[in-house]
Amino acid sequence: MKRYLLKRILTGLLMVIISVGINFTLVRLAPGDPVRMMAGTDNPNEAQIAALTKKFGLDKSIPEQFVIYLGGLVQGDFGYSYVNERPVLSVIGERVGPTLMVSLTSLILAVLIGTLAGVRSARKNGGLFDRIACSLSYVFDSTPSFWLGLMLILLFASTLHWLPTTGMVNMRAGYTGLARIGDIAYHLVLPVSTLVIITCPYYFRIARSSVLQVMSEDFITTLRSTGMSEKRIFNKYVLRNALIPTVTVVGSSLAHLIGGTVFIETVFSWPGMGTLLYSSISKRDYPMLSGIYLIIALSIAVMMIVVDIVYSLIDPRIKYTD
Repeated sequence: MKRYLLKRILTGLLMVIISVGINFTLVRLAPGDPVRMMAGTDNPNEAQIAALTKKFGLDKSIPEQFVIYLGGLVQGDFGYSYVNERPVLSVIGERVGPTLMVSLTSLILAVLIGTLAGVRSARKNGGLFDRIACSLSYVFDSTPSFWLGLMLILLFASTLHWLPTTGMVNMRAGYTGLARIGDIAYHLVLPVSTLVIITCPYYFRIARSSVLQVMSEDFITTLRSTGMSEKRIFNKYVLRNALIPTVTVVGSSLAHLIGGTVFIETVFSWPGMGTLLYSSISKRDYPMLSGIYLIIALSIAVMMIVVDIVYSLIDPRIKYTD
């Protein structure tokens, strides 16, 4: 097991380096010059453009830039943002918290609600609850997240005035302590609700299909023939085996938490990684984009290893040999 994990860690690091290298190259090959954007398009100063190009190291070839970037990473230097003129890691550190508030809260709720509904639907296969739940899952799964967010804003914020329209806190109130926590929770309701509604169907269908598949296996029929109660069969054998696909999906979702809420954060003006990624792309902030992609790649690599470990804990049949 230890040798297997070591191999996965080394493989993960290699994949991170390759991923960062590809993103590093594609970002710089994309149309748009960050230096010319900063210098202005109306009356650009060529001398200023040349000075900024040299200052940011953009006069060097892409391979040279990448080697310099990797050298900085080894020393813990993610570079400086062209736009914010601050260390990339510092800016990302400020934005990760708000993103995790939205994405992690919605993920937990979506997994719980979707999985429980999927399990109940599978156990009542063909019943009224199953038909209604399946219909709703198809409707919400096909609903665009940005459209649903706008509709919730229109209904609960603009029309009913129950919830705030955008933002993470009430800037005018200037709350502190518990009042600030309550204010953030108040602003979380709409973005979290939007994410839960559009992601629940995914976990619902996975849980439902997994339970139905396991319940149709031959060993379940054998257990029933022994006279074992349905409750014990389900709790001890069906549910445990059916959770494995859900663990896979949750692990993948956790890996993409940091950059997976761009639309929601944009609609609700939430100051997280999604809006930072969007603004960095539009302004061609190369160091910031490279830093964000690096964090996302590291998250994916780590979560894939964690998922493998959880597999072996859930299902004793899964063993990793050295």
